[in-house]
Amino acid sequence: MEIDKILESLSAGKISVNNAKKLLSLYSIEEVEGFAKIDINRSKRRGIPEVIFAETKEIEEIKKIVKKTLEKSNSVLISRIKKKDYPTILAFAKRLKITIKTGKNSSTLLLFKNPISFHGGKVGILTAGTSDIGVAEESRLMCEAMNCKCITGYDVGVAGIQRIFPILKKMIKEDVDCIIVAAGMEGALATLVSSMVDIPIIGIPTSVGYGYGEKGIAALASMLQSCSLGLSVVNIDNGIAAGGIAANIANRTIRKKD
Repeated sequence: MEIDKILESLSAGKISVNNAKKLLSLYSIEEVEGFAKIDINRSKRRGIPEVIFAETKEIEEIKKIVKKTLEKSNSVLISRIKKKDYPTILAFAKRLKITIKTGKNSSTLLLFKNPISFHGGKVGILTAGTSDIGVAEESRLMCEAMNCKCITGYDVGVAGIQRIFPILKKMIKEDVDCIIVAAGMEGALATLVSSMVDIPIIGIPTSVGYGYGEKGIAALASMLQSCSLGLSVVNIDNGIAAGGIAANIANRTIRKKD
């Protein structure tokens, strides 16, 4: 029984409070063959969809979790799919006859049964270079799964500082509620953007870089040491977390406006 039906039955006096609590408890966690427990109510409770971290899972495990999740909810994200597994997972998703959204240079898939309506807030997403796009697209898919409209501007880093102004002007005009900035190397773009706008900024240090401070270490340190207030930072390459935070901020903002 869906949550709405349980509450309607309780309101109509068709079931008792104890029965309603039992039904809600049973509905909230879905077990998959003893190896996974899915938090089915997460999207209703927190606005954040189920995310499958595929990098450490076998293909058959991923398939079973996807099927069980889509039985109880509208969408699921599959993140960090191994390169060798991506074609197989994509083919499997197509056989489910549902809508699939992919990201450019991204190993993440967004699957959903019913159309996603972008009635939430607005999120801007920037990357310093083209090598950061995959991580940024992971954030975009997460935001869209949470009903946010995304405005993107890629390859606008400090090596050619003039590139940032047109897209930043557009984001301000569109009144975005939050901006995600993905940057590798020294990660300077996040500080720059934070110093120019009165919008919350979420920095994603990416594992782009080499030598001293390689694999995102320099970008992470730089963003954490930023002297520009209004900038928060997630872990290296953590596009999913940045998207979840940004969408929560944007959606809460839109509720306040209403």
